[in-house]
Amino acid sequence: MALFTEAEARAICAKAVKMSKADECSATLTGSIKGNVRFARNDVSTAGLVEDTDLAVQVAFGKRTGVATINQFDDASIERCVRRAEDLARLAPENAEYMPVLDKQAYRATPTFSAATAALTPEARAQVAAQSIAPCRAAKLVAAGFLEDGQSFYAFANSKGNSGYQRSTGMDYTCTVRTEDGRGSGWVGRNLQDSAAFSADTEIRTAMRKASASVDAKAIEPGKYTVILEPAAAAGLVSFMLNFFDARSADEGRSFLSKKGGGNKLGEQVFGPQVNITSDPWDPQAAVLPWDDDYVPREKMPIVQNGKVMNLDYSRFWAAKQGKKAIGTPGNIIMAGGTKSTADLVRTTQRGILVSRTWYIRMVDPQTVLLTGLTRDGTFYIENGEIKYPIKNLRFNESPVIMLNNIDELGKPVRVAGDESSLTMVLPPMRLRDFTFTSLSDAV
Repeated sequence: MALFTEAEARAICAKAVKMSKADECSATLTGSIKGNVRFARNDVSTAGLVEDTDLAVQVAFGKRTGVATINQFDDASIERCVRRAEDLARLAPENAEYMPVLDKQAYRATPTFSAATAALTPEARAQVAAQSIAPCRAAKLVAAGFLEDGQSFYAFANSKGNSGYQRSTGMDYTCTVRTEDGRGSGWVGRNLQDSAAFSADTEIRTAMRKASASVDAKAIEPGKYTVILEPAAAAGLVSFMLNFFDARSADEGRSFLSKKGGGNKLGEQVFGPQVNITSDPWDPQAAVLPWDDDYVPREKMPIVQNGKVMNLDYSRFWAAKQGKKAIGTPGNIIMAGGTKSTADLVRTTQRGILVSRTWYIRMVDPQTVLLTGLTRDGTFYIENGEIKYPIKNLRFNESPVIMLNNIDELGKPVRVAGDESSLTMVLPPMRLRDFTFTSLSDAV
């Protein structure tokens, strides 16, 4: 099924809303076309194209709500969906925290669509796989990876006249390269909105270098070390922390941003003065939809400024309860940095550890965001500004809150995918003091 045009999508949403007999109604129509190719052991294993379009109708009688979804869009099917939502709403208990649908809002379009990404073909995906496999095969290395790209649309309307429509594109590429004996491993990953900025032939060289260089890893004693976290490694920790930038959990004492005696740490110094994090839905490197899941317009705003917490996420319900303005939940996070690459940070490091990637991260203590996890796919010891030798992977116990109070230097930010967050993230490589490693791991 082809993606609906703006006129088609708006007409379907408006039709569903008009059919409803409830006090309030909202209709959301979303659709996507996603292509993919998967390869392993230097051969393509699967490829596919997935199309999906759904209409979700939510209605309310007072504070009783019901939701129904459908993937057929003739008039009779739409009406059945609306009636089903209404039947469910009449049976539902009242939701004490229900918020009425929004009045008409003004949304400023964001640059979420790339014609180059939307035009990707099965042949183009096969070429990415070939460019990943061929150099590895020639170098007696083994590649395994996945490419997914897609285009989508999002349309909605409600019974108070609020509505919107926007198209988006995106692509994710990951590849793990191993030595034939399995003793060395390297990884590369890219998350992009515009495929024109991607070259598999260039990216694969990073994973190949790390795979070859990580053979014969040495064991070192766990402890506190200066570390350089590449952006992908930092994302695994920072994305966990961002889940706690919620005003309600802070006000209710369930967060590291809770104050003793009640309230939150809005306006307080929580991180080091080098930490500056903003959200900007119009950022060309990380554009996101101009509305959040509740259709509240997103704004450009500081989240952390010179280490001070400047904004928290207030849901519409919690904002009304606390007498605050509801601001759209951020869809992206951009952390400021410097101009240096990871390699530049290595060259100015006397002794330390380079971490390519973190994984298997789990929460230990929500109140301090203490996390535990492992390094993987290339961990190296640095001495006198040079990579001296690969080291065995290490388990860490570290809080990103403490981590961001121990910044020595930040490099040039790049777009990454957050492992534990739906946020689009732009993060710099980070050189950090006193990063805590607690044990060795023999895994590659």
